[in-house]
Amino acid sequence: MNGPNLGILGRRQPEIYGTDTLQDIERWVEEEVAERGWKVDSYQFDGEAEIIQTIQGNYDTVGAIINPAALMMAGWGLRDALANYPRPWIEVHLSNVWARERFRHESVTGPLAAGVIFGLGALGYRLAARALLETVPDEG
Repeated sequence: MNGPNLGILGRRQPEIYGTDTLQDIERWVEEEVAERGWKVDSYQFDGEAEIIQTIQGNYDTVGAIINPAALMMAGWGLRDALANYPRPWIEVHLSNVWARERFRHESVTGPLAAGVIFGLGALGYRLAARALLETVPDEG
């Protein structure tokens, strides 16, 4: 699940967010979880309401990787939706938010996550996928 402005990755401030596209990242996550047989459903919305509705409609998933983007700072509705999500989820941010503007230094969503990965670029998503593989029991 990816929040506002992440649909233009690869073109959006590449000096901060890198040149990898969201489609590249989605493919890499699929590769990470393929051995477990997990299917990856990828979503990106610029609006908080669509993200909330998608989370609420996917309680049957094994877990989630969420990059709330700027909603991490003021997405209180998103926070409440994530508080009710019944599976483990990992919060990912491409940039190191603590090396950036002060207003980015606090996340309202991060404290609810099973783990948080900041500042490793697209690799953060792969690491989040590996963390879910370790966190979610193998039922096969």
